[in-house]
Amino acid sequence: MRLRPGMATTVLAVLTLAAAGPTHAADDSKVKSATQQVQTGAKKIGQGEIGQGVEETAKGIGHTVEEGAKFAGEKLEEAGKAAEPDAKSAWDKVKDGASDFGQSVKRFFTGPFNN
Repeated sequence: MRLRPGMATTVLAVLTLAAAGPTHAADDSKVKSATQQVQTGAKKIGQGEIGQGVEETAKGIGHTVEEGAKFAGEKLEEAGKAAEPDAKSAWDKVKDGASDFGQSVKRFFTGPFNN
């Protein structure tokens, strides 16, 4: 059975997208495993096992997307936690500035009458 040009283009696009997925992970083993599943499916398609190859490729794409999303979520959570102290510090500065402003306004209006 010959591989149609459209099918070859699809397989090539899938492999390109899978390989370009999240690779900067500290623990990206699950993403790499899913990418390997896509490659295995593509090899089966190339060997003429179209049905099995397409099925495995589709499953691999699904797993790649799922694991990539989990990894991205973990990285966003880490980034949020890292930025949290700075955000609290900025809020504390705004709050302290507003409090100081309020005290100076109070002193301005009550100062002339207290002497």
